[in-house]
Amino acid sequence: MSETEAKIEWDDTILPFQLDRSDIRGRVARLDGLLNTILGQHNYPLEVSAILAEAVVLTALIGPTIKLRWKLSLQIRGNGPIRILATDYYGPGEDGEPARIRAYASFDEVLLTTETGTPFEKIGKGIFGIIIDQGTDMQPYQGMTPLEGGSLAACATTYFAQSEQLPTDFAISVGQSSTANEKDKWRAGGIMVQLMPKAGPSIAASDDTKVPAVSHTDDLMPDDREDGWNRAIMHMQTIDETELVGPYVSPETLLKRLYHEDQPRVFPVQLAEFGCSCGPEKVRSTMSMYSAKDIEKMTADNGMVTADCQFCGSHYELDPKTLGFDAKE
Repeated sequence: MSETEAKIEWDDTILPFQLDRSDIRGRVARLDGLLNTILGQHNYPLEVSAILAEAVVLTALIGPTIKLRWKLSLQIRGNGPIRILATDYYGPGEDGEPARIRAYASFDEVLLTTETGTPFEKIGKGIFGIIIDQGTDMQPYQGMTPLEGGSLAACATTYFAQSEQLPTDFAISVGQSSTANEKDKWRAGGIMVQLMPKAGPSIAASDDTKVPAVSHTDDLMPDDREDGWNRAIMHMQTIDETELVGPYVSPETLLKRLYHEDQPRVFPVQLAEFGCSCGPEKVRSTMSMYSAKDIEKMTADNGMVTADCQFCGSHYELDPKTLGFDAKE
């Protein structure tokens, strides 16, 4: 396989894996076109784009835990110049279909240029939240943790420790690649590892897939599991950023380099693409929650109610009559 073919094959993919000797599962994510579509729709400052890209990678790594047709959202809110980072992961409608991801950021441009600190520090104090929408007639699940630890990955690690009681860790790399005669493009990569509960007759490979547990797993003592977990984290800390981002080291090759002693086993790759759920009908549904007075304030001089999607930038103009109001009343 040529370098170009390898690059194309692993763009915008999420590869589930399992370490058979350590009761550890995880995912490797590589994002390219998806990330450039999300960031290309907004004129964000560099540091806002970078921290939003990290949130998108986290979303790609965590998202496949949900079932088909569910939605998982990251809501990151702070009191600093970068006020909101929001992402949505839409589970595929059917097996084999791509997952869809969208994201946006809100920030104070003046404070962003006057305050010092890393992009994470510029979010300030606030919350890191994960919301899982299981569909109609189901109450969404919400889990929150403070914005602490120096990175979004650290917040996600704390979330899993507190809300799921599962030891979890992440490594994420985000950057821009330069090619002659082409505009700089964003690339990002990440790996997530998670120590699973003591295995029984079967262990989860990825999502709903069950595979037989290796025979010696039931004989592992707690110290052995801890040793395996510590070894996995230690190896993950040796990853070079260029190995995470790619584009020419495939996820399978990366796993073999890191965990060959732990017998990595990979499962079918999950494709990801940009996807926004906005549309005229959703805008109408949202507008139905406003009063006639609110609608009047939102009506432009041309007599139309306007709305813009924060995620994809789509602009909508709706006749108030279609919302149950008459602008002339």
